Amino acid sequence: MASSSLPSAFLQSQFHLPQISPKPYSRRSSLTPITASISEKSSPINTSPVESSKLPIRKIPGDYGLPVIGPINDRLDYFYKQGKEEFFKSRSQKYQSTVFRVNMPPGPPIASNPNVIVLLDGKSFPVLFDVSKVEKKDIFTGTYMPSTDLTGGYRILSYLDPSEPKHAQLKQFMFYLLKTRRDHVIPEFNSTYTSMFESLEQTIASKGKVGFNDPGDAAAFSFLGKCYFGVDPAATNVGTDGPSLIAKWVFFQLAPILTLGLPAVVEEPLIHTTRLPAFLIKKDYKKLYDYFSSSAGDLLDEAEKMGLSRDEACHNILFAVCFNTFGGMKIFFPSILKYIGRAGVKLHTQLAQEIRSVLKSNGGEVTMAALEQMPLMKSAVYEAFRIEPPVPTQYGRAKRDLVIESHDAQFEVKEGEMIFGYQPFATKDPKIFERADEYVADRFVGEEGEKLLKNVFWSNGPETENPTVGNKQCAGKDFVMFISRLFVVELFRRYDSIDIEVASSALGSSITITSLKRATF
Repeated sequence: MASSSLPSAFLQSQFHLPQISPKPYSRRSSLTPITASISEKSSPINTSPVESSKLPIRKIPGDYGLPVIGPINDRLDYFYKQGKEEFFKSRSQKYQSTVFRVNMPPGPPIASNPNVIVLLDGKSFPVLFDVSKVEKKDIFTGTYMPSTDLTGGYRILSYLDPSEPKHAQLKQFMFYLLKTRRDHVIPEFNSTYTSMFESLEQTIASKGKVGFNDPGDAAAFSFLGKCYFGVDPAATNVGTDGPSLIAKWVFFQLAPILTLGLPAVVEEPLIHTTRLPAFLIKKDYKKLYDYFSSSAGDLLDEAEKMGLSRDEACHNILFAVCFNTFGGMKIFFPSILKYIGRAGVKLHTQLAQEIRSVLKSNGGEVTMAALEQMPLMKSAVYEAFRIEPPVPTQYGRAKRDLVIESHDAQFEVKEGEMIFGYQPFATKDPKIFERADEYVADRFVGEEGEKLLKNVFWSNGPETENPTVGNKQCAGKDFVMFISRLFVVELFRRYDSIDIEVASSALGSSITITSLKRATF
């Protein structure tokens, strides 16, 4: 999902901020600013074994089974018999390796070649970001690509490899979109989420609890419309249907790799072996397209100056806002609530104290500079991205013969083979992170904590790398991290603590808020 944080160097370059020194939290912290860039050259990522490596070269364990039968068996294990986590864990234990061969859904007949080489550790995983070694063409969703009928007939930016000329053109346009209304981010976020929290409070007062996901989705789409285009979608023909229209459209794209919790006998023929026809949602998609076409006139004018057609630019804006950014907020804001909510009152009090103290010293205003002075808040957000990345899978096709190194061995990969990384295992690598399976809110506080950020990969790149037109790191990486921080700040400037109940959903977590304790200090 294309989505991230506005580190200070990016803020300085894009938002004209002076450099600031973050205030320490509870232990010594230098918190060197993380930079972001829109330069045309991608920073190199070291993914090759060092020349002096003494690790043995090992044949990649695992196999793909018989044609058709093997992929179907793996698909049934993945969705129904084992589930995702056990699917990977059991095979890693069986082969005593974090690198192995397996078939990934959907398999035939939707995907003609489901064969992948799996990477589960944090040392081998970064090869998937090195576009000198892997190709990213048409693999955004994995071993299959949704029909372009779902995106106006265009291969959207997410499906382009950086070697394709259109990639740089479209990504530069995305950078322009991100910065053109930068001054509206904080005020629109504050306005939208103030209204949302007030509504949540009223429902809790009358009913004792309130679901977060639906009002959270409504607030997210409203905020994005007002922030990017100055037009609330609810005030147009889209009305309040925006989130449901997006959900249906995204489902038609991702259905082959999702489960609805239904029996296999129902789901297999319905969504895992046939593509849902795009014409069924043509009218819904047109309603979204018309909103963006009418609201983004200035952006589309700029797109034409860049050599893009208005139509292609509009479909890319729609995808970036609805699939990437809204999709990220839909998954990640509930995830933030889950982990911070479960962490308990002690963390809630620490966050409230830090956030309110910094805001007070900055005249009571939420500013980008103020957010940079909140190391615990920043770490708490990073940690949520680490422990449950909103985009769990990454793919890349080897451009040439490669040697990939895990902690224990080296593995030879042939040109053309598909490499797959399951990020929740890589970012919970116990050889990199202590207490890797635990949510540790202050993990990234201080100089030593900040060194670990290079192992946070949620944005299709290390957290310490920068999105450029020459790589595939999410163009909105810094924006998504920034609004995630804003979400935590808006929560704890208002409330001392929050109580929640958590359930699973098709995409992420379902959150019910049972208590919001108003600020008392």
